[in-house]
Amino acid sequence: MEKSVDRYDVIVVGTGPGGGIVARDLTRQGKRVLIIERGDYQPTRGTISQMVSRGWVPGVQMPLTTQVKPVVRGVTTGGTSMLYTATAHEPPYEILEKYGIDIRDEIAGLRAELPIAPIRDELMSPAAQLFMKSARELGYDCKKLDKFIYQDKCLRDCDSCIKGCPNGAKWNSRYLVDEALHNGATMINHAKVKRVITEGGRAVGVEYKSGVKNISLHADIVVIAAGGIGSPVILRNSGFSGVGEKLCMDPILVVFGQVKGLGGSGRAVPMMTGFHLKEEGIMFADLHIPKVLKQFFDVHALNLGKVGQFEDVIPIMVKIRDDLSGKIRNGGLLKKDISPADKIKFNNGEGIAKDILRQAGAHKTYTSQIVAAHPGASVKIGEHVDKNLKTRFDGLYVCDCSVYPEALGLPPSLMLLGLGKRLAKHLATNNTHGKVDDISLLETAG
Repeated sequence: MEKSVDRYDVIVVGTGPGGGIVARDLTRQGKRVLIIERGDYQPTRGTISQMVSRGWVPGVQMPLTTQVKPVVRGVTTGGTSMLYTATAHEPPYEILEKYGIDIRDEIAGLRAELPIAPIRDELMSPAAQLFMKSARELGYDCKKLDKFIYQDKCLRDCDSCIKGCPNGAKWNSRYLVDEALHNGATMINHAKVKRVITEGGRAVGVEYKSGVKNISLHADIVVIAAGGIGSPVILRNSGFSGVGEKLCMDPILVVFGQVKGLGGSGRAVPMMTGFHLKEEGIMFADLHIPKVLKQFFDVHALNLGKVGQFEDVIPIMVKIRDDLSGKIRNGGLLKKDISPADKIKFNNGEGIAKDILRQAGAHKTYTSQIVAAHPGASVKIGEHVDKNLKTRFDGLYVCDCSVYPEALGLPPSLMLLGLGKRLAKHLATNNTHGKVDDISLLETAG
């Protein structure tokens, strides 16, 4: 994958949805793009061992909070999209528009390009169908969710979405990376970017570590897309202060209920149906997970008597929009607690999930411990980057969950793709050496 080039037009650090689409779209414009990825580029086998190695090793891919809450993130080509539930949730346009960002055209283009649609009836599990029916009976606007799935390739009674789909049914950011490489991009794997190299107020390259070697490469533009934890650490090492503070982490818990005679294998696409209580900041969805992962949830919550339950189980995800708080330490540990307000949301959400399960006929329910995904808002729009995702350094941009201006509590992938397309268009058509747009980030970024 590596080629000898003295200088690139653009270096993209990270291959999740934000970085992947920036790299892909810029290669379509004929730019010389270098992609740097910390993780592997091995074929996806859809095995538990590979899933664990890419995102579930505590303290490595999976950082822990000070309350010992695991935060799942994918460290592999494609990033967390290799492990995500493939939910294409509509972006919160009104939040972005407060900061001068409109991605409606980009989202319309993505919907035309990508396999985004609700799951077909024949792929629906009995558990998801009953969850949706019971939620509606209680007055909630529960409906099918849009999925990034090539449904002709999708298998019924399959639990490979979160493990990494080996059938090519689940769309992920590797599709973008593969096209970028086909278009002439270069990729370096197993490389951990340490810092951005700057000269005279502009970014000129990056320094990364490969094995025991520190290597520097140069480019006219650098896009950091290393995720809500990786990006602020890189920027902090590059002279930015204030990043990696007051962040969100999309905490979730799962409420389980067994309905005897429900039918189905328990294996299915996760998050086929759901609803969002916007004012309360709580999202609900069915959450089919691999049996071994459910057993992890059971053991983690000390529900040892439930470890054997899998068939006839309805799993309901409760995800909250958490308070912005805490700090990312340089080693990657999150000093981040579940606040009293967060606990109230979880209590309310757990109560609603139990009501739905009882409506569905479950007589006994139990709840997992809290885990988290999508750490973000650590390099915020309006504080550390402007509306074009530009930092105070010319030629240095950020495009991943870290740029959330606020906590969202929603699946972020479609929004990140829209922001990435918008950024790629900006980089291809504008003077990127201008001043930062209309925010006081010089005061907050260093």
